[in-house]
Amino acid sequence: MSAKILVIGSSNTDMVVKTKEFPQPGQTVLGGSFLMNPGGKGANQAVAAARLGADLRFVAKIGKDIFGQQALEGFAREGLDVGFISKSDDLASGIALITVNESGENQIVVASGANMDLKPENLPDEIFKEVDVVLVQLEIPMDTVGYVIKRCAALNIRLVLNPAPATRIEDELLRHVFLITPNETETEILTGILPKDRASLHAAAQYLRHKGVENVVITMGKNGVYLCNESYDQIIPSVPVNAVDTTAAGDVFNGALVTAMAAGEDLRTACQYACKAAAISVTRMGAQSSAPYQNEIE
Repeated sequence: MSAKILVIGSSNTDMVVKTKEFPQPGQTVLGGSFLMNPGGKGANQAVAAARLGADLRFVAKIGKDIFGQQALEGFAREGLDVGFISKSDDLASGIALITVNESGENQIVVASGANMDLKPENLPDEIFKEVDVVLVQLEIPMDTVGYVIKRCAALNIRLVLNPAPATRIEDELLRHVFLITPNETETEILTGILPKDRASLHAAAQYLRHKGVENVVITMGKNGVYLCNESYDQIIPSVPVNAVDTTAAGDVFNGALVTAMAAGEDLRTACQYACKAAAISVTRMGAQSSAPYQNEIE
């Protein structure tokens, strides 16, 4: 039986348009199909973990609107513990506008709404009860992220930080992070080092480890992930697939990663498992809808 995982983060409704190519500034292009799906990095990661068998508690803030209600109904269907999700009196539920081109690449604009109203006072100590791993991202206020990181340090709970969307993070917070999972762009923003080869990957990871981060996993899309800690310094390859939509690949990876961690796997094995889950997700359209179930992973 896996230990309990706590995901604290954003919940959005994704409005997705498929198009042959992205428009240039000032240009209008005629797109193809339109989809409206549940999304948000926090919710995506929570659903991904739950579908893989995790005992999952999700904490977020939504608006008092149809999008928030639909999100709650979706979480219930996925079997998430949502007893600590709160509602904003003033802000609408988060919305993401997503364009996906024929290569499966995406462009995303987010109206955060109620996600930016998730405050430390919405996070009572009860949410951490019996929790082994906490996963948090940066689509909620930085003050709230900082509170979660420090609270996990005080409670001796492993904290996984997915630093997305990319921003600078204070050294005082980094030293309490058990595992950080930036992509290549986020790595450059965090460290000033663009990870373009093995040497620069190592340099960027060492920069973060010198700040106090215990484990570093740099995600590189189809090129796999780079794992660096006291035991490992290696690239773990991805699973080759024909991608149709990469929208939630990183979120599925993170959800699968903490699922394997909570099940007691070492980080190398956990990364391999997460790469398999992410590979399946990019062969499907949508965010949460693309997350695989445990029986789909070999």
